[in-house]
Amino acid sequence: MTLPVNFDSVGVDAILADWVRALRDSGVEAVLVMGPNPMGGRDEREVLAVHPPRLLSAAEALAASTDFGASWRDSDAPLVAWQDISKAAYAEPSSRWRRLWLAHGHQTLVRVAFSLPAGRAFECFMFSPRAFADRSEAAALAWSAYNIWPMLRRAIAEQRVTLSPREQESLNYAFEGLTARETAQRMDCSERTVNYHLANAMAKLKTDNKLSAVQRACWIGLI
Repeated sequence: MTLPVNFDSVGVDAILADWVRALRDSGVEAVLVMGPNPMGGRDEREVLAVHPPRLLSAAEALAASTDFGASWRDSDAPLVAWQDISKAAYAEPSSRWRRLWLAHGHQTLVRVAFSLPAGRAFECFMFSPRAFADRSEAAALAWSAYNIWPMLRRAIAEQRVTLSPREQESLNYAFEGLTARETAQRMDCSERTVNYHLANAMAKLKTDNKLSAVQRACWIGLI
C-alpha cells in the first residue's frame, strides 16, 4: 500500500481521492471523516469529508446515529474497530446508516478514532465491498489512517476556520497553559498584542473566552 506524499498544495477532496486510490488494492472504495460539532452537544458529530461525494446521505446517517458515539468512547472499546456491516445488529435507530451503506455495495468498515478533549473524537471510516479474511487487513488500513491523519486534519481545519499565524501561535501557547505575559515573552511582543490576537481568534471561533476558544480549536483540528 503506497500513500500519496504531496499534500501541502491540495485540498481535502483531493487528499481523500488520492487516499481512496491508494487503498483500492486493499479493497477500500470509500472513506469518511467525522468530527464533533463545535457548536453542538457532547454527542453531536458532523460529516467533515466523504469520498466519493455521492455517499453523503449515507455518511450523514452514520453521523446522526449513536453508533461509535459517546457511549462507545466512554467504554473500554478500542480506538480501531473492524465491523462487518451485514452481520451487525439491526436495532433502531442505528440501522438506517447500515442499510444505506449496504445499498451502495459496502459490506465492511474499519474505523479509526483520534481522541480529543472533553470526550470528543475525530473518526476516520474506510468502507469495502468485501469481507476481510482476517484482522491483518483491518490493521493495515488503520495504519494508513494514522499516517495520513496529520495532513488531513490540517487541511480540514484550514477549510473550516482560517487563523493568522500569530492568532494560531497565541492559541497554541494558551493550549500549553501559558499566560498572556508568558506568551508575550515567547512571541516577543506586548501582552496587549497577545490579547488582541486571542480576541481575533475567539471571534473567528465564535467563543467568548480563551478556554472555550482553545477547546473549540481542538475540536476543529487547529490544535
